[in-house]
Amino acid sequence: MNRGFLRFSAIAIALAAGTAACAPVQSYNGFRADRNNEEIPDPQVGVDTRDTVVQRFGSPSTSAVFDQTAWYYVGSVQERVAFYTPRITERRVMVVRFEGDVVSGVEKYGMERGRVISYDSNETPTRGRELGVLEQLLGNVGSTPPIRASEENEGGPRRRD
Repeated sequence: MNRGFLRFSAIAIALAAGTAACAPVQSYNGFRADRNNEEIPDPQVGVDTRDTVVQRFGSPSTSAVFDQTAWYYVGSVQERVAFYTPRITERRVMVVRFEGDVVSGVEKYGMERGRVISYDSNETPTRGRELGVLEQLLGNVGSTPPIRASEENEGGPRRRD
């Protein structure tokens, strides 16, 4: 065989493997309305009850905190390329509202309704004192009782009866 052909083949295989290693990996989190590739119809207002919603969609991702009038079904798709931080490419939120046990409203939201929340980076001060490097290293020196002379000679502590 020709050596040039072998080099070209080796380079082509290495490039194909390198390109395949950088392919994005998708992961699905939470609720998926299109399970088994068939679209599940939305709950019907005035027809469906809590029991039928649970049978069709399963238990909700979360519910309203103070009053149990709304169930939230949340799902997202994350995409990760190699070792980079994953990014959310799709997010769906379905809110099912109830009056009593009957569905009173269904709302769907996507990425366009999402908001970026900025967290406060301030720290709460704690009581106590900060130790320096030398205090940490030498903090226990002198705090243990000295070894007795009889324990040094015998190779260990004596047993007292």
